[in-house]
Amino acid sequence: MSERTDSRTEPGAEDGGAAAARKREQHGWYVYDFACSVYSTSVLTVFLGPYLTAVAKAAADAEGYVHPLGIPVRAGSFFAYSVSASVILAVLIMPLVGAAADRGGRKKPLLAVAAYTGAAATAGMFFLDGDRYLLGGLLLIVANASLAVSMVLYNAFLPQIATPEERDTVSSRGWAFGYTSGAFVLLLNLVLFQGHDAFGLSEGEAVRICLASAGVWWGAFAIIPLRRLRDRAVVKEGGGAPAVSGWRQLVATLKDMRRYPLTLSFLLAYLVYNDGVQTVISQASVYGSEELELEQSTLIVAVLLVQVLAVAGALGMGRLARTYGAKRTILGSLVAWTLTLAAGYFLPARTPVWFFALAAMIGLVLGGSQALSRSLFSHLVPAGKEAEYFSAYEMSDRGLSWIGPLVFGLTFQLTGSYRDAIISLVVFFALGFVLLARVPVRRAVEAAGNPVPERV
Repeated sequence: MSERTDSRTEPGAEDGGAAAARKREQHGWYVYDFACSVYSTSVLTVFLGPYLTAVAKAAADAEGYVHPLGIPVRAGSFFAYSVSASVILAVLIMPLVGAAADRGGRKKPLLAVAAYTGAAATAGMFFLDGDRYLLGGLLLIVANASLAVSMVLYNAFLPQIATPEERDTVSSRGWAFGYTSGAFVLLLNLVLFQGHDAFGLSEGEAVRICLASAGVWWGAFAIIPLRRLRDRAVVKEGGGAPAVSGWRQLVATLKDMRRYPLTLSFLLAYLVYNDGVQTVISQASVYGSEELELEQSTLIVAVLLVQVLAVAGALGMGRLARTYGAKRTILGSLVAWTLTLAAGYFLPARTPVWFFALAAMIGLVLGGSQALSRSLFSHLVPAGKEAEYFSAYEMSDRGLSWIGPLVFGLTFQLTGSYRDAIISLVVFFALGFVLLARVPVRRAVEAAGNPVPERV
């Protein structure tokens, strides 16, 4: 059975009403980034790593180990391992959700389930206190996996709501919306955290409110994209056979992807370098607090700086892509990532100014490298398989990003040094650069049956 959707919009092939409807969907699409990015910023990047590590240390034995499921784990590695576990769970779910969305053409209901499951788990972090490290690990796993699943469906709308020439811009604006909300909420978090005494709160209570508020924000603003985005009807060609499900569908998806080896080559490159990006995002606050001995307020300001500069970086790199092409711009960002990690290895402890400089470097390349990777991949997806293929993309984005946190956690477990752990991530960016440089992007777009933009 073959299927297609009425999802691709060619330039000049629509009237004013259709263009206005597409813009309305694009504006709604931006708001989902605005909704869920607060989780990535306030929870995953700033508060949960140091806080869950502290909770795990409170539950640790005399040697500094906790024992989830009877397995001895260094308390300082528990957060990294939990992130890896969440990603493995997402790997098992995402391809099935993506294939189901493409078969039925109904992405919105699945997006709603994933978004509100993640929002509820995040709000539940309010109850993480004392030595409840297992509760924290469980909520992190559910929230992180839910975010990954929701992003499969969210990203799959991109080829349907933007023409090929619009996608770099639309994708970059989505990231910019996300970083804007992350910066705004993080600023509110900073006020609450710094003034917790004035609000009659302990430091721990302030952190738990910041964690839970991210879930409330996610759920509240998710309403807008769920109202504005529309599902496309699936048109079945030929007689067709009953839709397969479960692991049979996953196997069928992977077999189908073998028909597009250049798309797979891009995914492999993205898998490698984005694993490094996601690990830096999730472990930077732990590195700052544990290795550099920085205060929580310093970490909040640093991440706030990342958010502000990431907006400019996403929009600026989107403009660079219009001149030099997305591939060359991404390759330049990977060089910048490598230099940033090398600088991070040598940062002196208890010197916030150098940590802020490092945050500025990260912010300028973070949003752009992610936004352009998403828009570039959208050109490599065959029509009618958006959610199915974006599930594979999301496996590379969040789904297979368990390797970096695992390497980070194992390096610390073996050496006891977060500096060794952070420098170990350089290999992801160097190898990703080599793999991406070898992908003939124009041929890959043509092989997928899509129009080739002027710059790609």
